Amino acid sequence: MAYINDYAYYANSGAAPTDANWGSYQYVSLSDIVNNFMLMYQGNHELINNIERYQILFHAKRGIQELNYDAMKEIKILQLDITQQLRFVLPQDYVNWVRISQYTNGCLHPLSENIQTNWSSAYLQDNNSNILFDQDGNILRPQNSELDLGRILGGNRTIYLNEHSPYNGSEGYCYDGNWYFDYAVGARFGLNTETANSNPTFAIDKQSGVINFSNISNAASIVLEYVSDGMENGVDSDVQVNKLFEQYIYAYIRYSILNGRLAVQEYVVNRARKDKASLLRNAKIRLSNIHPGRLLMNLRGQNKWIK
Repeated sequence: MAYINDYAYYANSGAAPTDANWGSYQYVSLSDIVNNFMLMYQGNHELINNIERYQILFHAKRGIQELNYDAMKEIKILQLDITQQLRFVLPQDYVNWVRISQYTNGCLHPLSENIQTNWSSAYLQDNNSNILFDQDGNILRPQNSELDLGRILGGNRTIYLNEHSPYNGSEGYCYDGNWYFDYAVGARFGLNTETANSNPTFAIDKQSGVINFSNISNAASIVLEYVSDGMENGVDSDVQVNKLFEQYIYAYIRYSILNGRLAVQEYVVNRARKDKASLLRNAKIRLSNIHPGRLLMNLRGQNKWIK
């Protein structure tokens, strides 16, 4: 990020949007990384020479992608209302989820992932269970499978909440829309919570690009916290990386180039790999933000009795 004055930082020099430069000093752009590497790390008197700009750009992008998956912790947040099919469409730049919550009465309630399948495709069949085809020879499909209908209409039951359960009809109490039973329910040790509660659960259909929900209203507001690959939908000018990882990106590019070349001594490649690993470790420590105040707060919390 180029140096700018206070007026450009706080008000974007009077242009819209005024918050375009807020927090920008934390990051270095992709173009600056490529330019700096070509200027300082390649040339006739450097270990790397005769390298094209597009090659450096490729390795820089790959390094930023690897950082966004786990190390950089740049979490994006999206809030949407689910559809009538009890589905939440994944954002375009989604790679993996961090937490999925339901927003109710001003509070976020984290939801549990359901390990059981709650969606499926289906084929139309006749009374003899033969698959039906159209005039072009394509299989006919219903709009929703029975499994989907059970999820949408609330017909799918959990292990406890069904008419065959030994706890069906047991005394309990309802609080904030959730049912709680007596202590006997807790005696089923090792039971998966996804199959033993009436609270909303979710399962991600990666191929269809949706999150399927069960036991939830079709007007529910869902908050998805997720990680992306940092490529900003293919717009290179918007790609940036935290300055704490800048030196690591240079080391990643250097190692990737040396590792892919012929006639490079093995000790040179190993040294580049060790430099990359150590810089990543240092950047993670810096980004962890281990402050004495946070440690003290955790230690004080351990000394309190829970009554």
